[in-house]
Amino acid sequence: MSSMDADVAVIGLGAWGSSALWRLAARGVDVVGFERHAPGHAYGSSHGGSRMFRTACLEHPGLVDLARLSRELWRELESASGRKLFTASGGLLAGPRDGHLVPAALAVARARRLEVDVLDAGELRRRFPAHAGIGDRDAGVWEVGAGLVRPEETVRAAVDAAVGAGARVYADTRVIAVEPGAGDVVVRTPVREFRVRQAVVTAGSWLSALVPGLPLEAVRMPTTWFAPLVGRTGDFRLEEFPVFIRELGDGTSLWGHGSERDGDPVKLGLEDGGGTFDVVDPEALDRSVHRRDWAGAAERLPAAFPGLDPVPARAEVCLFTRTPDRQFVLGRPDGHPRLLVGGGCSGHGFKHATGIGEVLAALTVGEKPPVDVGFTDPDRFTA
Repeated sequence: MSSMDADVAVIGLGAWGSSALWRLAARGVDVVGFERHAPGHAYGSSHGGSRMFRTACLEHPGLVDLARLSRELWRELESASGRKLFTASGGLLAGPRDGHLVPAALAVARARRLEVDVLDAGELRRRFPAHAGIGDRDAGVWEVGAGLVRPEETVRAAVDAAVGAGARVYADTRVIAVEPGAGDVVVRTPVREFRVRQAVVTAGSWLSALVPGLPLEAVRMPTTWFAPLVGRTGDFRLEEFPVFIRELGDGTSLWGHGSERDGDPVKLGLEDGGGTFDVVDPEALDRSVHRRDWAGAAERLPAAFPGLDPVPARAEVCLFTRTPDRQFVLGRPDGHPRLLVGGGCSGHGFKHATGIGEVLAALTVGEKPPVDVGFTDPDRFTA
């Protein structure tokens, strides 16, 4: 057998893969990374200028500890890279007191001992003028440590930190097959094959093509930005309009955040697109924007945020990968000793990227992960 090209290959250097590459290289592992495009590209799930960060994670109780770990590692990556990656704007979860969002946020805060403030409707209107249309019986849960993360800069910073620690990176290199065997893993590209002892596959919407059998579907997610009306730009700066999810009276939720520069449009969308997100083949993705991509959010703006123009100023298409239970898949499918996967972000995974990178790195080298991620076991759907 020919000699190994590396101990570990990380395939797909988006948010999760770049973080795994960094955490492996930081341990001194001989690791090589493969990215189909250039790191920080706009063709997958790790672009769009900003991602929301919060530790009040409603999707699963175990995500709170993962978010706390990720926050520590965001700071470490900022220090290692010398780049500004995280902005702590604070974050708001708001809506009817008897709805879904506020009771769930309060339950998580109590169970996980999160420091939050509960704001009534009057206080919400005073502190956040853009939310003036909130209902009299609504309330908000305020988390001071929430904020924004910059996805493209994060990916590049993690890749650069990994390279600085000794990793090798093959950008603009498509992996066409990952073949784990008894003694090695063959990673095939159109140019040549690589042999490694283990592979970590974090290929986003292309994960299923490389590791068949995982119950994943690729989802087309339009992202939209709306401009403040004349005279209302001050209400929609990030300081006045921090990251939020707001449940409306009809049970749908809007999410978004303000701009960091006066007059820039604000990022805002309808949770799950109001049911309009399509399952797609990532190789045949329609990246053009259609009216149905933004109509659901736009029709709710006059009542929810009357200071915004309901016709989007900007829109683009993103991808994310979804599992049946909307939780991640992290670990060794079928217990394979040479193969790990990280995927199924389900639309809420970027905030956890650095923590997931640490978890994948720990699992790769046989360490106990720093947080419990048993609920992300790739085999849970076949157990």
